[in-house]
Amino acid sequence: MLPRMQKAEYLGDYRVRLRFSDGTEGEIDLQSELWGEVFEPLKDTARFAEFVLNEELETIVWPNGADFAPEFLYQRLRPAGAITPSSATRRDQNRA
Repeated sequence: MLPRMQKAEYLGDYRVRLRFSDGTEGEIDLQSELWGEVFEPLKDTARFAEFVLNEELETIVWPNGADFAPEFLYQRLRPAGAITPSSATRRDQNRA
C-alpha cells in the first residue's frame, strides 16, 4: 500500500517539497511534466504555486483540476523500485 502524502510545500519555480507517511520526503521539480491542456496554465509559476494537498485524493491539486497521481510523485522521490504495479492497483481498488 502506498504511504499517504502528509505535506506539500511550494519551494519556488516548479519545485515542490513532499513528505509521505513512511518518512520518504524530498524535493521534486515538475517543470518537465507540465505538458498537455490541463497543465499548460501551470507554466505560469504564480498559477503553479496555487496547488494544495487534497487529503481525500492524497495528492497535490490545482484550482483548474490538474493533479498528479500520488504514485508518480512517490516514485519520483524513490525511483529505484519504490512501488510495484500490484501495490498501486490495490490502493486504487481500496479507493473505489
